Amino acid sequence: MTEHVPHQRVPNQRAIDLFDRYTHGGMDRRRFLEKLTILAGSSAAALALLPALENNYALAELLPEGDPRIKTETIDVNGTKVYLAHPSSGEKWPAVLVIHENRGLNPHIKDVTRRLAAEGFLAGGADFLSAAGGTPPDEDKAREMIGALDKAATELAARDVVAALRARPDSNGKVGAVGFCWGGGLINRLAVIDPTLDAAVAYYGMQPDAKDVAKIKAPLLLHYAGLDERINAGIPAYEAALKAEGKAFELHMYDGVNHAFNNDTNTARYDKKAADLAWSRTVAFLHKSLG
Repeated sequence: MTEHVPHQRVPNQRAIDLFDRYTHGGMDRRRFLEKLTILAGSSAAALALLPALENNYALAELLPEGDPRIKTETIDVNGTKVYLAHPSSGEKWPAVLVIHENRGLNPHIKDVTRRLAAEGFLAGGADFLSAAGGTPPDEDKAREMIGALDKAATELAARDVVAALRARPDSNGKVGAVGFCWGGGLINRLAVIDPTLDAAVAYYGMQPDAKDVAKIKAPLLLHYAGLDERINAGIPAYEAALKAEGKAFELHMYDGVNHAFNNDTNTARYDKKAADLAWSRTVAFLHKSLG
C-alpha cells in the first residue's frame, strides 16, 4: 500500500522546539527525523512538516540584488569576506556590521544587509566561515563549521571588521552591529571586548557572563522571543548586571513568538508583527546611536 504524503502542515510548538534543539546542536539530523516522525505520527507526516520548519531561501529576496536604491560589493578584511551594501546616492553613511545565524552568510542575511543599506546605512554582512572556505549551501555543514570555530579568533575577526568599516572613506566614523541567533550571542560578546563599538543590537542572542558587563560601552538594544526558553534563561542575570553597572540598554520581550521570529524565510517561526516592530526599533536605534 502506498503511503499518502499530505500537503505541507503547520508545525505545532513541540515540533518547533524539537527543530530548535536540532539546529543548535542538541542532536544530529537522523535523530531529529526519528523524533519528528514519532511526534508527527508517521514518516509522511514528518516529511510534510519539514518545509515549514526549514528555511526557504526562495523567500529571501525582499530587496533583490540589483535594486537601484543600493549598491553592493564583496570586500576582504584580513581573510574575512564581507558582503557590503550601501545606498546608491550619498558619500558617507553610518556603518553597521551584520552577524549571521549559525548557518553562515546565507541569502537571508545578505537580504537583511541590503535592507539596512536601503535604510541609509553602510552595511557589512561578514562571513565568519571565511577561514574555513566560506559558507556552504548545506545548512547542516554550516552548523558543524560554526561549532568548530575558535571563539577568540572569531571575536578578533569581528573587531577587525568593525575597525575596517570605521576606517572606510564612505563611513561617517561610527559603527554599530546587529546579529541574529548565534550572531546575537557574538554581538553581546563584541560589546564586551570592543570599547569602540557605538551601538549593538542582539536578536535572541546568548548573554555574556554577568561579570563582563562592566566592560560594555555601547548602548544595547536586546530583542527576545517569549517562547525561547533556552535563550531566555540567561536574561535575569544579564539584565540585573546591566542595571547594576548603569549601562544604557533597551530590552524588549515579544510574547508568544519563537526564537528566530525575524527570519522571514522560515514559515514556522517567523512572526511578521513581532519582526516588523523589532525592525522598526532596530532602525530607529541605529540612526539615533550612529547618526
